Amino acid sequence: MAQKEAVKAKKESFDPHENISVVNIVVSTSLEHDIPLEKMAATLSNTEYNPEQFPGLVIRIKDPKTSALIFSSGNIVCTGARSLEKVDESIQRIIESVEKIGIKIKIKPKINVQNIVASGNIGMDLNLNTLAMKLDNTEYEPEQFPGLVYKLMEAKATFLLFSNGKIVCTGTKSEEMVHKAVDMLIANLKKLKK
Repeated sequence: MAQKEAVKAKKESFDPHENISVVNIVVSTSLEHDIPLEKMAATLSNTEYNPEQFPGLVIRIKDPKTSALIFSSGNIVCTGARSLEKVDESIQRIIESVEKIGIKIKIKPKINVQNIVASGNIGMDLNLNTLAMKLDNTEYEPEQFPGLVYKLMEAKATFLLFSNGKIVCTGTKSEEMVHKAVDMLIANLKKLKK
């Protein structure tokens, strides 16, 4: 009996916000300068450029571990950072790489967050079949993929929900929005349990 009460107490003290973390931030920016991608690809070893297949150059940054697409217009899409601080470091590394081929960047690029992906655990088991029937805006095909896709329109977020309580949240543009979306998700799930 004491074991059951300990499990119940543990569940009640579970804070999902301590168990959700940002795993990827996608940002766009512009260096506001044309970039000679062929020269960059020929000079730098951490790049891939195949203009017949895709117009952008891929640059891989070791620290922080990120990747970016750079276009000849100077536009950049950077992915892989886990914090905005790491985004800034990555953009700085890209500027340093561009300066190695003789291009001076005189501006501080304006960072636009396009998407934040967070994952974690909400501390409750989920019956995905029931959720697929009771929640709006869901997709669930267990033969093809074990997770349920739930679009939470009012939070402008999309969740992947798994039966063990693990979640992935995508579509938000700030960490604060991630936590608000998780709160809305939990509120919706608790309403269904009543």
